[in-house]
Amino acid sequence: MAREVVARWPGLTLEMDGADNEGAARADVIVLATPWDSAIPTVRPLRDALAGKVVISMANALAKEGREMLALIPPRGSVAATVQAALPGSLVAAAFHHLPASEMEDLDSGLEADVLVCSDHAEATGAAMGLIDAMPGLRPLDTGTLSQAAAIEAFTAVCITLNIRYKVHSTLQMAGI
Repeated sequence: MAREVVARWPGLTLEMDGADNEGAARADVIVLATPWDSAIPTVRPLRDALAGKVVISMANALAKEGREMLALIPPRGSVAATVQAALPGSLVAAAFHHLPASEMEDLDSGLEADVLVCSDHAEATGAAMGLIDAMPGLRPLDTGTLSQAAAIEAFTAVCITLNIRYKVHSTLQMAGI
């Protein structure tokens, strides 16, 4: 996958190496970007390798019904909280939920958005906000503890439904901050 990404952008200098899940777990900051129902099966075998690491969950528990997306509520209230429970030794943050995937994968899209970040760990919040701040066009906003992840993840259903209805790739921007 890393080779495909680099090949897609020949005009850019992208230093990227691919790895399997075990290799990815060796990074200082891990972004968990799986479908929501794959998040726990993906991280559970890596529990020891991810101990002490920042893990950023960007999964949303959603189901499509007709032309609408519906929020599903995982037993712990959010995917991020479920990931934190599965990785008690890790520092889990929730972020990137409202960004349109097609815009995120297009490095020339000019994506501009606010990215809501929450965590129970200051180090995880700081790492996620630093990563977001390094991405042109994105502004990180600290929304508090991981208890906010349920509302943030569920609101993604509204954002995607709007994008479907209006045939756009809208983003979230908070006025007045």
